[in-house]
Amino acid sequence: MSGGRRLFVGLALGAVALLGTGAPASGRLAVGRLQYDGGGDWYANPSSLPNLIEAINTRSALRVEPVEVRVRATDAALSDLPFLHMTGHGTVKWSAAERKALRAWLEAGGFLHADDNYGMDESFRAEIKLLFPDRPLVEVPRSHPIYHLVYEFPKGLPKIHEHDGKPPKGYGIFIGDRLAVYYSYESDLGNGWENVGTYSDPPELHEQALRMGVNLFTYAVTSRPTP
Repeated sequence: MSGGRRLFVGLALGAVALLGTGAPASGRLAVGRLQYDGGGDWYANPSSLPNLIEAINTRSALRVEPVEVRVRATDAALSDLPFLHMTGHGTVKWSAAERKALRAWLEAGGFLHADDNYGMDESFRAEIKLLFPDRPLVEVPRSHPIYHLVYEFPKGLPKIHEHDGKPPKGYGIFIGDRLAVYYSYESDLGNGWENVGTYSDPPELHEQALRMGVNLFTYAVTSRPTP
């Protein structure tokens, strides 16, 4: 059995155990939203995370806290969170202290999902390179468990909202075998998580976005090292 296949099986078994208990191995079972400086609208898509949380709570035995936790990278509350989401249309800027804290959290088992809401790509790539100058941002292969752990996405990241018409790409930073940062580009999952009717995207894309979000959160929790 290959190393990738062993990782997939291990994560799948972990997911089964987790879904059966409804509790994480450690910390809070909550979804965080990252606040940042630079002028980007980190607060975009206000109905997105409430809908994602509802999807996790109604489609599994996981019981996620009903309200998103808004944190900066230097907040003490970050250490207990397994999953952190960030989005926006503009510039992302982290201070040296925020980069240090965010990297430490990621290395300790945290998972960051960055979702380009159209316009933050250039600054996010620059900041993530400062955060991990020693680790490249690479395309996540379609065979990775994040596309198969709960729902199947054999073609990889789904295309939810049209911007430039480019194909969706899922990029990541790995720490060992674990995917610690997942960057969804030209997909706009956050738009898809918002209330149906907010945009002109059809309901079936809302469903696809929620399914991908459930995969992301499940992976974040099941891949987190136990203390």
